Amino acid sequence: MFQAIDPSTGASAHTTPEMTGEQVEAAVARAAAAYRDWRLSPLDERARLLEAIAEQFDAHQERLARLATTEMGKTLKSARAEVQKCAGGLRYYAQHGPAMLREIEVPTASGARVRQHWLPIGPVLAVMPWNFPYWQVVRFLAPAIMAGNVGLLKHASLTQGCASAIEEMVVAGGAPAGLFQNLAIRAGAVGALIADPRIAAVTLTGSEEAGAKVAAQAGAALKKVVLELGGSDPFIVMPSADIDLAVKTAVTARLQNAGQSCICAKRMIVHADIYDAFAERFAAAMLAAKVGDPTDESVDIGPLSSAEQRDTVLEQLARFQAAGAKLAGGAALPGKGAFMQPGVLTEVPQDDPIAQEELFGPVAMLFRAESVDAAIALANDVPFGLGSSVWTNDPGEQARFVRDLEAGMTAINQMLASTPEAAFGGVKRSGHGRELGPWGMHEFMNLKTVIVADAPAPAPTPQVQGE
Repeated sequence: MFQAIDPSTGASAHTTPEMTGEQVEAAVARAAAAYRDWRLSPLDERARLLEAIAEQFDAHQERLARLATTEMGKTLKSARAEVQKCAGGLRYYAQHGPAMLREIEVPTASGARVRQHWLPIGPVLAVMPWNFPYWQVVRFLAPAIMAGNVGLLKHASLTQGCASAIEEMVVAGGAPAGLFQNLAIRAGAVGALIADPRIAAVTLTGSEEAGAKVAAQAGAALKKVVLELGGSDPFIVMPSADIDLAVKTAVTARLQNAGQSCICAKRMIVHADIYDAFAERFAAAMLAAKVGDPTDESVDIGPLSSAEQRDTVLEQLARFQAAGAKLAGGAALPGKGAFMQPGVLTEVPQDDPIAQEELFGPVAMLFRAESVDAAIALANDVPFGLGSSVWTNDPGEQARFVRDLEAGMTAINQMLASTPEAAFGGVKRSGHGRELGPWGMHEFMNLKTVIVADAPAPAPTPQVQGE
């Protein structure tokens, strides 16, 4: 049984039954059967289904948002925005997906005609986290449906209610039986699913540890895997930037989802010429953020996802301080719920292993850089390479950061965010493969090469002498 605990009160919210082995087997069999038909479905039918699912997300926006707030503490306004983003992502693939699957004609020197076809591969298993319980799933599911694949979801224990609700939206949209199913199972059951020959591929968003385990299991089964893992994204501010806008955006970027996002800006790297001015304004704004009831529209951040997650962050902060870092704020708040005050760490020793860790909570690290080279070196001095944000109006500096930052994504003079149109993913220990855009859909497709010889010219009709 999965027990949902409301992190704003610590009280039990609801339970979800855990599936038996027999139920999981039946679900996989349904998925395999659904794929045999869905792979042959016309593209316009796939597009209509995605649009219908989007309409379900729209129609049930408030219920879905409140469920996410109850299960993992997301503020209600941000939960509503996440549901809206899901509807938009579904519609993006409904509108643009067919064009992504067009046959590609390849010119050759031999005279033969070469065509490339995008074909589906089968049921895709998604192992997804709790921090964006709807969007993380939809950004795998929408392209999978459009591609002609089917989906099986192993969601986080915290958000089993959200997982069931997603399946409900898909079914209500008119999906064939077995096209998408939530598997209410524990992490220990994932390995057997990956090994099952009916599962074609796996995608995971989660921790480095989980990614390494799933990658090893997929490798043993010789199956494609896409991994989106941790991040410790730099937010770099140079003297030519609009400092006021950079400060405001940095606070939003760090505190979104209570700091529990892989692409939250976590390390603020500021040029020495403007460091003091930035640091003063940034720390003041961080400590002034309103913490409280996530259903209160005036609140900036709610609780962390669980008391355990908050305690993990607090333990990390204690180790930062033991290593010599200075902490402003960052304390647990009294009373019920997994609440903590936002905080700012300064004087973080770069030579201590603690500086290599990801902080998954509402606390920022602040660093001083003497030059562009120093900022890039600091930014790259972690094992992660997911996203990055750069604030400069100097074209030369922009070009340097784009070329030299070791990250899968770089935003210039804006906050980094995922969007259905653009490839999402990282390098180094932040994973491999891409989600979203045509790239995310093509990750789990067979690019089949078809070579067709030109038909030989017909032989001339022989002429009879004397005619």
